[in-house]
Amino acid sequence: MSSIPVVRQAVTPVTGQPHTLDRTGHVCRVSGPPQHSQQLWGRPAGSNEDVGPIRGGVASVVPRRHQLRGKMEALILEPSLYTVKAILILDNDGDRLFAKYYDDTYPSVKEQKAFEKNIFNKTHRTDSEIALLEGLTVVYKSSIDLYFYVIGSSYENELMLMTVLNCLFDSLSQMLRKNVEKRALLENMEGLFLAVDEIVDGGVILESDPQQVVHRVALRGEDVPLTEQTVSQVLQSAKEQIKWSLLR
Repeated sequence: MSSIPVVRQAVTPVTGQPHTLDRTGHVCRVSGPPQHSQQLWGRPAGSNEDVGPIRGGVASVVPRRHQLRGKMEALILEPSLYTVKAILILDNDGDRLFAKYYDDTYPSVKEQKAFEKNIFNKTHRTDSEIALLEGLTVVYKSSIDLYFYVIGSSYENELMLMTVLNCLFDSLSQMLRKNVEKRALLENMEGLFLAVDEIVDGGVILESDPQQVVHRVALRGEDVPLTEQTVSQVLQSAKEQIKWSLLR
């Protein structure tokens, strides 16, 4: 013998019309013919579902968890120009040569160094180019005794991050005449800082063409005023002028 569902009568709080509830407290139907389109939202007692709009005497039930999931997915997948969280260059011991963070994911130097050590230990012996670490997407490549990293959020497009990585590496390769290794890089740190600023600004990708990056770095290098030159550069220039004046 089949069980008969238990229903009970109640009165709609908004309209005052009687309606029928099932044993879970959901609105099944509104008694009597509908006079006009009605809309009612609410949550039955003890339920995690919302009653959708009542139209034409029929109520739809919308699970609340689906509503929350949809809102969270929309928030997470909302497009953003802030693609890059950090750019790192480490040596073959995992020590920092260059690091630039574009948000407060790791606010202190201690946290940054711990992250850099962790990322190096996880990647320096692998052949892959992409890793997921500490909830972040990491793309990387190595050259002799250098390791280059570009970091984004866990849902960031890996191809966008790889574009930044390749642009930086190819730009440095041209600037260092294909000698991308630690000693050459340390001798050209000013060019490295300028190149990174041309490619990414505040986490936003500005340039992906290494030719354009190298060209702009060269122009900015020519515009450096005398007050920003090093003492050794000034002395060397003076020595050259004195030498040529004596030879005339």
